[in-house]
Amino acid sequence: MEATMHSARVGVVMGGSSGERDVSLRSGGAVLKALRDRGVDAQAIVIDDVATAHTRLERARIDVAFLALHGRFGEDGCIQGALELAGVPYTGSSVLASALAMDKVKAKELFRLYNVPTPPYYTLTADSLADLEELHGSFGFPVMVKPRAEGSSLGLARASSATELARAVEQALAHDEVALIERFVKGRELTVAILDGRVLGCCEIAPKSGVYDYASKYTPGATDYFVPPRVGETRLKNVLHLAERAALALGCTSAVRVDLLVTEGENEYVLEVNTQPGMTETSLLPRIAAAAGYDFGALCEAILSSARLHTHGRRAPARVAPATPRARPRLAATG
Repeated sequence: MEATMHSARVGVVMGGSSGERDVSLRSGGAVLKALRDRGVDAQAIVIDDVATAHTRLERARIDVAFLALHGRFGEDGCIQGALELAGVPYTGSSVLASALAMDKVKAKELFRLYNVPTPPYYTLTADSLADLEELHGSFGFPVMVKPRAEGSSLGLARASSATELARAVEQALAHDEVALIERFVKGRELTVAILDGRVLGCCEIAPKSGVYDYASKYTPGATDYFVPPRVGETRLKNVLHLAERAALALGCTSAVRVDLLVTEGENEYVLEVNTQPGMTETSLLPRIAAAAGYDFGALCEAILSSARLHTHGRRAPARVAPATPRARPRLAATG
């Protein structure tokens, strides 16, 4: 007889070798405690580097993997591929969807293909630095500069002049071989949480510095959050629909967070899709889920129940009982 979720051995995979290792360890620790509190046989699997990851997973002899990794290797399809080969169902999106979402350039190309609005952009490599001024041309300022494939806003900077642009590009290239230069769009920054294809709700992010960078994300008091966001009800419905379209364009499943910008006019833009949202109890996905009626433990168990093998189509062992929210989210907004 197939094991139930509460008798299955669950490995909470955390750590990794990216710049987001500390965030991952905090996410993983919170998930591990929540699952154990709900009677799940969960153990921590701390990954230190790519070379030893396969051995760690093999020795753990788990039935299901709850991925709490962030950044390179943990969010870009690599660990997902290793688990597919090992035949271990895992949370999050497939190998392909994870890789596409992590690659900001490929994600933007698909957004444009599927008519999902995203800010104009171009890319640069180290070989192009000498021609930066010519390549930037009439693109204008200010701009946002990011590494092509990083998370937690690592390497993110705003540039308002040619001098600042050169500095920001060099900073981004320290994290990646390709820098993404994106036109700055003035507006409210919103993020939408989606779980198993169902929109949970939306949060407005208001960094006091004006830029939602690494410091704004992880420094207490540096950012204000509003659930629901300070936009009208009709506008909010448009934002939620656009977030759904963005996730579908990349083929993302399980727990997903979509970051967007909403201008004072009638325009909304998708910035990116996060396939491994932060899972500390104060992270954005749990914050939105709480407003939708999920306590942190119920959210973790709901994500766990979505674990599957995408290549072979096999799902994780069934749960004893579904984790349900206390109440459905309201779409009504303030402002």
